[in-house]
Amino acid sequence: MAQNLFSEIVMIPTVSRYLIGSGGKRFRPVLLLLSAHLCGYYGPRSVPLASTIEFIHTATLFHDDVVDRAFMRRGMASANSVWGNGASVLVGDFLFTKSFSLIVKDGDLHILEVISGATTQMAEGEVMQLVKMGNPGITEEDYYYIVINKTAVLISAACQVGAILGSTSPEEEKALAGFGLNLGIAFQLMDDTLDYISEEETLGKTIGKDLNEGKITLPLIQALKACPPAEQDRLTSIIKNPHRQEGDLGYVMKVVKDCGGIDYTIRRAEEFAAKAKSDLSPFPPSKGKEALFTLADYTIRRKF
Repeated sequence: MAQNLFSEIVMIPTVSRYLIGSGGKRFRPVLLLLSAHLCGYYGPRSVPLASTIEFIHTATLFHDDVVDRAFMRRGMASANSVWGNGASVLVGDFLFTKSFSLIVKDGDLHILEVISGATTQMAEGEVMQLVKMGNPGITEEDYYYIVINKTAVLISAACQVGAILGSTSPEEEKALAGFGLNLGIAFQLMDDTLDYISEEETLGKTIGKDLNEGKITLPLIQALKACPPAEQDRLTSIIKNPHRQEGDLGYVMKVVKDCGGIDYTIRRAEEFAAKAKSDLSPFPPSKGKEALFTLADYTIRRKF
């Protein structure tokens, strides 16, 4: 990743390394590498391709923070708050285009097809999320559309690329893509849960960030369905009001917890993680399969 960040325009590597070097779980590239190992591939192509997946993910973070007007990322000031929105958007564009130049250099059209398809869906998910911002009428189906297209498709693509590298059967390639998709959904469900229950220092971002940005996620969607009418009315009023009063966020977080929004979302995440594990049934027991199962368990247990 460091080698491929070179540019004569000093701002590009400076801003890129600021975010890439700030931590992160490297969840997507790890999945690509482990998927390739599961399919018997240990050659030199997997690491550059894994880095392209992380570049694409990082590019979306640059763009997301601009759209969301976020000021914190991974426990640090966001790039847009340090260098401005223009630099964040353009460096994100550089990472996108750099990713595809590396994929073209690899020379596998099937991999190019998988990753380009995923990034197209990601853009659609982002726009859908924008359309549904601040809308208390968002359905659970709308929510899953956003989660699948904005987050899960890239995780699915990472796993599928590992299968392609291993020259697996179509059935096994489909199985790994399904594993990644269900794991990606579980991952985002837990991320949205942590926004309501984690400690700010642990999570690395402002607690209640989603609500403050107008994002209505599954814990709140479920609470709106389950809570009494009076609380539904107050929740709806808070969601629609961009100028929230002190204490509004605390009230929402309490109702979400008391009305079962947290427990419901965690149960759904556990279901998707279990589906992900079952997707790997075509593969015999191995260290690679055990490692992917461990990541599925981590997705549910994680605290940040």
